[in-house]
Amino acid sequence: MPSQKALIRRPSPRLAEGLVTHIERAKVDVGLAVEQWEAYAEALRAHGWETVEVDPADDCPDSVFVEDAVVVFRNVALIGRPGAERRRGETAGVEEAVARLGCSVNWVWEPGTLDGGDVLKVGDTIYVGRGGRTNAVGIQQLRAVFEPLGARVVAVPVSKVLHLKSAVTALPDGTVVGHEPLVDTPSLFPRFLSVPEEAGSHVVLLGGGRLLMAASAPKTAELFADLGHEPVLVDISEFEKLEGCVTCLSVRLRELYA
Repeated sequence: MPSQKALIRRPSPRLAEGLVTHIERAKVDVGLAVEQWEAYAEALRAHGWETVEVDPADDCPDSVFVEDAVVVFRNVALIGRPGAERRRGETAGVEEAVARLGCSVNWVWEPGTLDGGDVLKVGDTIYVGRGGRTNAVGIQQLRAVFEPLGARVVAVPVSKVLHLKSAVTALPDGTVVGHEPLVDTPSLFPRFLSVPEEAGSHVVLLGGGRLLMAASAPKTAELFADLGHEPVLVDISEFEKLEGCVTCLSVRLRELYA
């Protein structure tokens, strides 16, 4: 039976010092962020996901964005090498967690850099963003690990947002969704649906047509509901101030076998 486990990591008390690249810095309410994180984790559990907490990394302000530390395809984990040097301390705890869950572990090595937020999996296709945090060598190393497992790796330019998944994610039917002004080359995706809000670009597939989404994208939620999906909205305002979105706060492991 395939798993439904989600890795999550408690926000650091230093969250407010998190990096911002493409937006103005705004004051982060860490207490509120912790409440929002708990509600996010609860939303995952309420829809059948078992949450697995990675040990906190209190000295790493961005560590709550656990998705950036690892990419998992089938039961193989590739530990990233964050493009922002100060985030490299985040990977050790994540490596330990995926190894404990039985993943076989690979690493991105210098001079490669790869953030998990740059990787979008749609079936056996792995889109990888080449942007500010992931370089060409990182993409080559990702190919070397996952192509032998049957993945098709497609590199995509990213210049207008932090990560590929800041620009696009995919619906259960494989349609890629994004807010067009922030997507470098929509034509690279076989089916692309433009959404009215930036935060509407980000969905986490909970299963059964349910989409975990940010409460800040009500028009997009309406659009998706009209297409027969079931939006599940969570407020993540404090993480959005740090360029975070619903995808960054967990790593969904769908193909682990106990």
